[in-house]
Amino acid sequence: MSAMIGEILTLALMAFALGMDAFSVGLGMGMYKLRLRQIAKIGITIGLFHVWMPLLGMIAGRFLSNTFGAIAGYVGGGLLLLLGVQMIWSSFRDEEDSLITPVGIGLLIFALSVSLDSFSVGLSLGIYGAKTLLVLVFFGAGATILTWAGLLTGRKVQSWIGSYSEALGGAILLAFGIKLLIG
Repeated sequence: MSAMIGEILTLALMAFALGMDAFSVGLGMGMYKLRLRQIAKIGITIGLFHVWMPLLGMIAGRFLSNTFGAIAGYVGGGLLLLLGVQMIWSSFRDEEDSLITPVGIGLLIFALSVSLDSFSVGLSLGIYGAKTLLVLVFFGAGATILTWAGLLTGRKVQSWIGSYSEALGGAILLAFGIKLLIG
């Protein structure tokens, strides 16, 4: 019984840590003038990615070595750099169109970028034989809730700082991408 409680606490902490990535990135993306419906959709999408990515990682972890963990971090960092630079660039242009927005393919890129670390964690958990359903529920729920919190906080901050909010959001994504790449 205490082993089960220990596993639940460990997975809850891991889900919180992975969800904080989504919170941080959501904070930057929330400054993108999003409607509540978009915020709900983004949170659910990221939550679903935080279910599928660790599942894929757990499956792969049973067959592959840990070398993909570092690669996933680099890809995620690169995607966040791309998103950050694009947001900063578009904040200095007069046009409202941007290359990557949190809708359509942009939403999938955004969700993938914050979920890649859960793939690498899934690799490790797959190697150690963690309870799959428990991992997926904790990771998905944690990422969804923390993404919503980040997006809503970013949305509030956006209204305080006006036209500079998109550049600030891009800078947050850029810094987070650099952090992932440096380690």
